[in-house]
Amino acid sequence: MQSLSHNPRTYAVSVGLDPERLPRHVAVIMDGNGRWAQRQGKERAEGHARGARSVDEVTEECCRLGLDQLTLYCLSSENWKRPKPEIDFLMALLKEYLLAERQKIIDQNIRFAVIGRRTGLPDEVLAEIDENERITRANTGLRLCLAINYGSRGEMVDAVRALAQQVKSGALDPDAISEETISGALYTAGMPDPDLLVRTAGEMRVSNYLLWQISYAELWVTQTFWPEFGAAQLHEALRDYAARERRFGGLTAPR
Repeated sequence: MQSLSHNPRTYAVSVGLDPERLPRHVAVIMDGNGRWAQRQGKERAEGHARGARSVDEVTEECCRLGLDQLTLYCLSSENWKRPKPEIDFLMALLKEYLLAERQKIIDQNIRFAVIGRRTGLPDEVLAEIDENERITRANTGLRLCLAINYGSRGEMVDAVRALAQQVKSGALDPDAISEETISGALYTAGMPDPDLLVRTAGEMRVSNYLLWQISYAELWVTQTFWPEFGAAQLHEALRDYAARERRFGGLTAPR
């Protein structure tokens, strides 16, 4: 990442995007690292390492465009089924990223956040996550949210348990539970729902990702593997998003 100093609206126009029709929040399922590596005749670990460069490029571009939030699906709760050497490499890569990007995140005024269960993550990784969240808490730019050890069904289970405890203690009337109450009990409490969900590598599924939050998100799938995804592909997704009419169940798109 590089330090950015420019007008996001002017920049959006310069790359052919309408600043009035950009999404507020983009969520991404980063898929295809392993397949990219295999096609290159490389180890899967090299695909993950190259994918981290795409994270850097896409995050920087979202900052340039002045988006509010970028949420990246880094590690699902199901990914623990992968071979231990691959998991160990991913944890080491994550720790390296958290350390290497820390100053750059500060310089770009990024708010750093992580969603998912902490159980199972190495203590040294948790410590770096906590530090990045702490030192960027007062920042006002793009919120970069990493979904790590995340599964949407698990998130809903945790939310239901938390609400059930409030009901049990008498702090919450069951009849008072609303969509807003549930949203406030999720890991993403206080964050806007995604407007656009991007999936790379051509898979046509949402993979237990932000199931509650993407209820009205526009879906955009590309055949491009994540290690090959960059600013140009992001612009393509944003242009497609801008061309859609979002009705939210009504007859005309809200203005």
